[in-house]
Amino acid sequence: MPSPTPSFQPLQGVRILSLALNLPGPAALMRCRRMGATCLKLEPPAGDPMGQYNPAAYAALHEGVKVLRADLKTDEGQKVLQRELAKTDVLLTSFRPSAIDKLGLGWKKIHTAWPALSHVAIVGAPGALGEAPGHDLTYMADNDLVSGLELPPTLYADMGGSLMASEAVLQAVLRQREPYAGTGDPHPQGVFLEVALSESASYLGLPRAWGLTKPGSAVGGGHAGYRVYPCQDGRVAVAALEPHFAASLCAASGVAMQDMATMFAPGTHAAVAAFFLSRTCAQLDQLAVEQDIPMHTMAG
Repeated sequence: MPSPTPSFQPLQGVRILSLALNLPGPAALMRCRRMGATCLKLEPPAGDPMGQYNPAAYAALHEGVKVLRADLKTDEGQKVLQRELAKTDVLLTSFRPSAIDKLGLGWKKIHTAWPALSHVAIVGAPGALGEAPGHDLTYMADNDLVSGLELPPTLYADMGGSLMASEAVLQAVLRQREPYAGTGDPHPQGVFLEVALSESASYLGLPRAWGLTKPGSAVGGGHAGYRVYPCQDGRVAVAALEPHFAASLCAASGVAMQDMATMFAPGTHAAVAAFFLSRTCAQLDQLAVEQDIPMHTMAG
């Protein structure tokens, strides 16, 4: 297998100005910086709230990013903003649409002033729904991705949205680098792209919507080889979904596998559960290597 191409930085030479606070915007900016972009962030006088409630996360997200402070609601702050926009290829924001207009950043206005400038706007939901309050948890719940009363283990919609936003930056740069469509104009042209966190959650939820992860489905607990089981001193996540993996798991568990229907039989579930409960994490780790079974042990 060939080695990955080293130091490939498709955003080398691209200047990004971010006004986005908290998580999705800074996470997108972090990815863009890693792809070679020169990144500047304008924060309000009080700074980014994440810098207060999680300094370590803030530091990781802003490594290599130049951070300035400016009150965009003042004339002085607007001067700083206009100065930086004139040097920017892509503007990244995470405001409600009404706030964008109040700051003088409506697309028609900035596209007239800087035709080559692109704007990637992270919003909660698309269109008029962008004014409604919402957050990662509510978008996840709306897509049937919250179980019981437990919080999801990470901020899926926010992080998925950051991936979509960095993808949008790449799309904008590609658009800027091609001649203006249909006119032959060689000058770069910016685009406005909206990234909705609700749509990020919807995309992540597609396997659920398709029925792939519904209770009783193949990857929703119905297949005995795709579950989390208790073992003697912890838990084991097993993903023996393909027939050859399932056959190896059945052989280890003492189950006679006839066809894939065997993996959905209650007796198979009971036998596999009993087998795991009789083994330690160390024994299961060794079994995974020896029998080529995809599984991962966890303490507690």
